Amino acid sequence: MVARSFLTMAALVAIVAGCSPLDGNGTVSSVAPPELIVVENAPSPASVELAQYYERVEKGHRARGLLRTDGGGPDVPFDAERLAMAFRATAFAREFSDQDNKLVQSEAESRLHRWEQPVLIQTMFGTGVSDPQRADDMAAIARYAGRLQDVTQHPIRFVERGGNFQVLVLTEDERRVIGPLLTRLVPSVRPREIELIETLDRGNYCVVIASDPRNDGAITQAVAIVRAELPPLLRLSCFHEEIAQGLGLSNDSQTARPSIFNDDDEFGRLTVMDEKMLRLLYDNRLKPGMDAASADAIVSTLARDLTGSAL
Repeated sequence: MVARSFLTMAALVAIVAGCSPLDGNGTVSSVAPPELIVVENAPSPASVELAQYYERVEKGHRARGLLRTDGGGPDVPFDAERLAMAFRATAFAREFSDQDNKLVQSEAESRLHRWEQPVLIQTMFGTGVSDPQRADDMAAIARYAGRLQDVTQHPIRFVERGGNFQVLVLTEDERRVIGPLLTRLVPSVRPREIELIETLDRGNYCVVIASDPRNDGAITQAVAIVRAELPPLLRLSCFHEEIAQGLGLSNDSQTARPSIFNDDDEFGRLTVMDEKMLRLLYDNRLKPGMDAASADAIVSTLARDLTGSAL
């Protein structure tokens, strides 16, 4: 099952309302986020049906021992070789490619992407999302931002406004008309990305787009879209993976285990190996824009350092 997706845009990004630039002191000016489109006050039949479907999916996953929250254990050991292999598969490939003027799910080689500026994570909710769910999601994302900063040693924090990494929690009806808002948040977004997001099939729980405006590997803007109909465990799983993918680990791979960057849904939270991959990604010895070949020796050295084992 394809549960989560990542898109990278190499295009010019402008500052838009609700996404204020950092000033010289590294703080954010107070600009209210744009309002989401009000579709209707009550959930539509399609949204209700989706919520029931995802409840069944989560229940089935848990019955089969999926969506693990233990971070990995003795049943899934990893060493430097496995860590380096998983990192190369997630950091130097992308899930979608342009074919015939459309985005199709087809893995392709990519250069290393990551943020050079502070990452400011902001949540935005559709009007169809209840107040209790908003409070729970905001608290979970704020805790996760702190964890990611500890792991990467890169400035990452949760903000109420002025974010450059927006996490949108939307119902089915709100996501289907997200185009105008998405264009306001990321003016460089192309029609093909909007179409993919507005027409997601229910096998895709969430998606993140990230912008590399200079095409040099430096991400400056990201937007994650998460289905509001997801039950708590699946929704939190989306937050964990999409935000981490928006930091630069952009691909899912069957070689990544124990990892959340794997479409088998075995893990529902960032694992110990995932933390090491993020630490590797933000090590100063690697640089945005590197290709896999030029980074190979560095990745091997870092993997040995992080695991204390030989390749």
